[in-house]
Amino acid sequence: MKKIKDFEEKDRLSQPLMVKEVRNGTTNKGAPYLTIIFQDNSGTIDGKYWDVKPEQRDLVIPGHVLLVNFEVLLYNKNLQLRINKLTEIDESELDMNEFVIASNQSERVRREKTNTLVSLIQNPVLRQLTEAMLQLTGEKYYTYPAASRIHHGYLGGLSEHSLSMAEMCVAVCEHYPFLNRDLLVSAALVHDIGKTLEMSGPVTTEYTLAGRMEGHISIANGWLTKVAGELGLEENEETIMLHHMILSHHGHYEFGSPVLPMLIEAEVLSMIDNLDARVNAIKSALDITRPGEWTQKMFSIDNRQFYRPKGA
Repeated sequence: MKKIKDFEEKDRLSQPLMVKEVRNGTTNKGAPYLTIIFQDNSGTIDGKYWDVKPEQRDLVIPGHVLLVNFEVLLYNKNLQLRINKLTEIDESELDMNEFVIASNQSERVRREKTNTLVSLIQNPVLRQLTEAMLQLTGEKYYTYPAASRIHHGYLGGLSEHSLSMAEMCVAVCEHYPFLNRDLLVSAALVHDIGKTLEMSGPVTTEYTLAGRMEGHISIANGWLTKVAGELGLEENEETIMLHHMILSHHGHYEFGSPVLPMLIEAEVLSMIDNLDARVNAIKSALDITRPGEWTQKMFSIDNRQFYRPKGA
């Protein structure tokens, strides 16, 4: 079975692929079609199924693996599948690990890193709040993605992203020792924790009703209010500052933050969040790009392409 990262223009293949997302569409002439994002453990790729029949549409369920007959085309400098036929397949005969993209850090390692970083928080209020937020989400913190597509959009991506940010916060505080390291580490660990309700699951995730209606920032902020109340810490300055860190971490109104950073730590957190997300997105694109070639256009990064040097 050929991996998605190895697909080439003009390939004509028939093989199992997992459905990650599906969207309905209608052509200018009123004909129905589907836009399907397929995945295996090497990456994802968009596909178009034109003139789709109802019985074929019913087969397309996120999280299911189908036998896909397709051609690989080049469209706007990006590879895309033109789907000819979809067929049901017995998933019990498949190794599902072949279709699941996951963090390259094991869950055990990510749990150990979390414990180490929490132990660095000396402020008792921030320590209690962080531990309570992590306990509230439980296992989901280690299995959920950080996004549906753009960055860390895979099994374990949420904790991988949060831990990466927290580790960078520690490093930045060594360079700028006047920063409140406890506040930065605490906020890095819990800033995206609302994604465990915003997203539908750890593998082929979609946005839930709560995710669409409230968003992960509002969800996390509400959870912080809940745990702070239970601990009797709702009036503490540290609690208010942690609320602010969560609410402002996207850095701009147009990116979804209801308030702009008003603490130097909040400004630093938003920059670290952006850095980690962008680096992960670019690296993921470069990983499926051959040396000496360019990545696909990246909508999330100004629709730019990045070059992978021949020696890389």
